[in-house]
Amino acid sequence: MSTRSAPRAALHLARFVPFRLNHLAVAVSQYLAVIYRDRFALEIPEWRVIATVGARRGCTAQQIAACTRMHKTRVSRALLQLRRRGLIARQASRHDRRRQPLALTAAGRRLYAQLVPLVLRRERQLLGCLSEAERRAFGAALARLEEFLGLTGS
Repeated sequence: MSTRSAPRAALHLARFVPFRLNHLAVAVSQYLAVIYRDRFALEIPEWRVIATVGARRGCTAQQIAACTRMHKTRVSRALLQLRRRGLIARQASRHDRRRQPLALTAAGRRLYAQLVPLVLRRERQLLGCLSEAERRAFGAALARLEEFLGLTGS
């Protein structure tokens, strides 16, 4: 009987793709947060809610949680803050009183209209370090990973 065991596989966290994607996602969120935190006093969950509701009229808190992959309590807290600021309102549903679709208020729509061009410009600046071919390949690779993980259609 041998005392030697099979060599253990080593995990190099800095090269581990799930770690790198998470690390990159956090850094990108912080890169964007400069705009919506400093100029609009929004935190990341609030920004995600505003962006989701602004793009999808009449969505519910459950749909926001599913779309953004945020925990429902984070969505709830963000909604509370946004409602306090008068940026989001609940709408009564004629079909189901338990479901209350959300919509941006007039103030929320104005904020969204100001914010979207700024974050899109920031995205262009971020991706500006890549060539056009690299941007296409990166987009295609993200789409393949999202498809593999069942994230398409969110």
